Amino acid sequence: MPTETAPSSDPDRERQAIVAARAAHWARARRLIALLLALWLATSFCTVFFARDLAHLSVFGWPLSFYLAAQGASLTYLTIIGAYAWRMRILDRDFQRTLEGRS
Repeated sequence: MPTETAPSSDPDRERQAIVAARAAHWARARRLIALLLALWLATSFCTVFFARDLAHLSVFGWPLSFYLAAQGASLTYLTIIGAYAWRMRILDRDFQRTLEGRS
C-alpha cells in the first residue's frame, strides 16, 4: 500500500516564515515610530518648557524661544516626516525582498 507524503509541511513552513518576516518588519517599524515620536515629543515639550530660559537670547532680533516655536519646531517636524518616509521605504523594500526570496 503506497503512502503519500503530505505536501502540507512545505506551505506551513512558508507561511510561518512569512509571519516571522512580517513580525520582524513590524518590530522595526514600531521602533522607528517610537524613536520619531519621542523626538517629536521632546521638540514640542522642550520648546515650551524652556521658553523663559531661552527668552534672553535672540536670533535675528527675535527671542530664541519664539524662533524655536515658530521656525525650529516646524523644521524639526518636517525632518521627522522626511526621515520616516525615507526609512520606511528602505524597510518596506527589505521586507519585499525577503518575501520574494521565500517564493
